[in-house]
Amino acid sequence: MAKRNNATTSLGFISCEELTELGAGTRESWLVDNPFLLSALDTHSLALSNKSLILVLGWSDDHHLIGSNSRVKIHPTLSPINGEFISAIEWLVFDDVRVLAVGTSSGYLLIFSLDGSLIHKQIIYRARILKLRVRGTKKDISHDLSNEEVCIVMNGVIARFDGADLQSMLQQWFQETQTDFWDQKRKKRDDDEFDNPFERVPYQVWSVNKYGACADAAITGVMPPPLMEFESSQHYYRAITIGNDAVISAYRLSENKNRSFVGAILSKVVPATFSTIASFSKLIWRSDKSSPPTKPEPKPQPFARASPLTCLKDPPRKGEKLTLSPSGTLAAITDSLGRILLLDTQALVVVRLWKGYRDANCLFMEMLVNKDSALTSNREYEKSDYCLCLAIHAPKKGIIEIWQMRTGPRIKTIQCAKGSKILQPTYRFSSSVASSSSYIPLEVFLLNGDSGQLSVINRSLS
Repeated sequence: MAKRNNATTSLGFISCEELTELGAGTRESWLVDNPFLLSALDTHSLALSNKSLILVLGWSDDHHLIGSNSRVKIHPTLSPINGEFISAIEWLVFDDVRVLAVGTSSGYLLIFSLDGSLIHKQIIYRARILKLRVRGTKKDISHDLSNEEVCIVMNGVIARFDGADLQSMLQQWFQETQTDFWDQKRKKRDDDEFDNPFERVPYQVWSVNKYGACADAAITGVMPPPLMEFESSQHYYRAITIGNDAVISAYRLSENKNRSFVGAILSKVVPATFSTIASFSKLIWRSDKSSPPTKPEPKPQPFARASPLTCLKDPPRKGEKLTLSPSGTLAAITDSLGRILLLDTQALVVVRLWKGYRDANCLFMEMLVNKDSALTSNREYEKSDYCLCLAIHAPKKGIIEIWQMRTGPRIKTIQCAKGSKILQPTYRFSSSVASSSSYIPLEVFLLNGDSGQLSVINRSLS
């Protein structure tokens, strides 16, 4: 049974020899001091990685040594010529399908199964992937449509995959793995690092470097089209970026590339003309037939239109980290001056400010505030019972503070050891309508790297 106190409930301890390959046991605070040590949490699964190795640890409710019985090591095939390394990891969960998404410093998206098999590989853009962000809004009373996506953040570039497209690709892969023919084909594919037989999953990509390079970014949701623009089937998204030059920037992202009439003609004429010239040249200067044919490397797709909306420049302040609320209407942004800004992403207005939180990390969570546990213990909690809060981990103070949104008080303070890190399970994709009776609240977990203890912050104040 999990050990519980007034603030947290212990779920178990990470324990396996492979952790030493990631730096465990070599020094204190190994989990937080290495900027290349990444982590991703899902229900009963924890993924840790360095530049070249991914370690997946699993556990059950009745066994509290995390990773002692279930662990998988994944060694992605990376390019030594470019010095490619793992730069981002995140879980993708579709009902009963769970896979691990990996971003590399060369701009590739890799997707692995739980047994370490490579499912998909695709180039996004020739730049380091900074973050993989999974979010969405399910169809319910407050949302007419379901909008689920995977957002890929790079330096000055942001890309978006629709959750339905990724789910379709994964379903096809799992169906094909049932045949012996596909097993042989998959082994051949894994051994060949130069070929890329993977089917391309459609996505959109935008350049968002109008106000300088970005350290983090997020697509916060769908937004209406600009004024004086004809109605169309194109979707428009709102994006928030943070960085060194502009603390906060906002963009309207369009699926339409918005090329001019001349540009549209040139885009059709120039490739055809070039192809004709190239074919004619081959007739005159035939290449050596003995030379082996070389396959062209996959090229990223062109940028769609990104229209800047506003920006906040306040040197020497720099934006550092960004986290979104479940609905995408609020964003917590940390800066280089030790401040935390709470941004209304729809009005693009800072609605709250905290000071004195250097190197802080923030995660949104939901708690039972002003609820009598004795009166409600015999029924399941609904979404309306929970209140949105912000968990602020201040490592220099050694505490985690819980603040009620948007302008509520601080409702809890939790002491945490040095070398600890707050984590949150990834968003779970689902095509079904959300049910309030089976609502799963947003939780925050605490991992102590030095002791190996994994705990969850209690939802209630009592």
